[in-house]
Amino acid sequence: MSTVNTSMAEETAAPRANTLRSFNFSGRFWIALVLVAFVILLGLAGLVYPTTAGEKVGSLYDAPGNGLLLGTDNFGHDVVAVLMAGTRTSLIIGLVAGTVATTIGVGVGLLAGYVGGWFEELLMGVTNVVLAIPSIVVLILISMSLPESTIWSLAIVIGITSWPWTARAVRAQASSVATREHIDVARLSGARLPGILLKDVLPYILSYAVMAFVLQVAGAILAEAALSMLGLGPSGANSLGTQLHWALAFQAVASGAWWAFLPPTIILTLVSFGFLLLQASLDEVFNPRLRRGKRKQMKQAAARRVEEARLLAQQAASEPAAGPPEPSDRARAGEKA
Repeated sequence: MSTVNTSMAEETAAPRANTLRSFNFSGRFWIALVLVAFVILLGLAGLVYPTTAGEKVGSLYDAPGNGLLLGTDNFGHDVVAVLMAGTRTSLIIGLVAGTVATTIGVGVGLLAGYVGGWFEELLMGVTNVVLAIPSIVVLILISMSLPESTIWSLAIVIGITSWPWTARAVRAQASSVATREHIDVARLSGARLPGILLKDVLPYILSYAVMAFVLQVAGAILAEAALSMLGLGPSGANSLGTQLHWALAFQAVASGAWWAFLPPTIILTLVSFGFLLLQASLDEVFNPRLRRGKRKQMKQAAARRVEEARLLAQQAASEPAAGPPEPSDRARAGEKA
C-alpha cells in the first residue's frame, strides 16, 4: 500500500514540477527582478530610517561624511532619507497610474475587439485622436489647471493620458480571440457580454495585460519625474523628480554637489531599466517561441541536420561511381532481331 501511495504521490508531483519548469525563467528575468526588488526595498527602507525626509541635519550641500552617507541637499536634509521617500512616492505614483492606464486600455481594447463594427471604429477613432496629441503637453496643461497637485491626482492624470497604446494592442488580441469556437459556445449558452469578456476573452490576453502594466508603471514614473523637474510635481511630497528639480534650481551641478543629483538619476535609471527588462523577460515566459532555451534547441537541431547532410555528401563522394546498367534480355533479343 505504501508503494502505491508513493507512486501516486510521484505522479501527482511530477506535473507540478514540469509546469514550473516550463516557464523557463531566463537570466534576464532574475536580473530584472533583483533590480525591481532593490528599488522597492529602498522605498520601504525609508519607513524605518532614523532620519526623516523633512528633518534638517546640516547646511547647504554638506559633503558626505560625519554620519551622512550622501551628505545633505539644498535644504540641509539627509539625501539618503530624501532619496528613500522620493523613491517610495515615485513607486506609488507609478503603480496607481499604471493601474488606471491598464484598466482603461484593457477595457477599451476588449470592447472594441469583441464587439467590432461601428463601435470598434468609434473607440479606435477616439484612441487614435488621443495618440495624435503629445501626452507631455496634455500632462502639463492638466497639471497646471489642477488647484492642488497631490500624489493621487497626479497619478490619475498620468494614467488617463497613457492608455491608448495599450488599448490598440489589446484590441488586436481580442479580435483574434473573438473568432474562436469557445466564444460561440459561450454565446449559445446565454452568457452575457460582461461574463464573456471577463471569463472567455480576458484570460487569453492576460499575459499582454501584465506586460502592459509593467511598461505603464515604468512610463508613469518617468512622466512624473519629467513633470516634477518642470515644477509641476506633487506639492508637499518628495519624489525623484522633485529631488532633481531642487538640485537644478540650487545649482548642484555647477557647485559640484554630485550627491544631490546623481543618486536620484541612478535610481530612475534602475527603475526604467529594471521594468523594461522585466517586460522583455516576461514576453519570453509567456511566448514559448521567444524563449532562449527554445531558440537554442532549434539552433542545435539545425546544426545536427547540417552535419548529417555533410556526412551523407561525404559518403556519396567516397563510393565508386556506378557504370551504365547492363541491357536486359529483352533488349538483347530486340537488338538481334
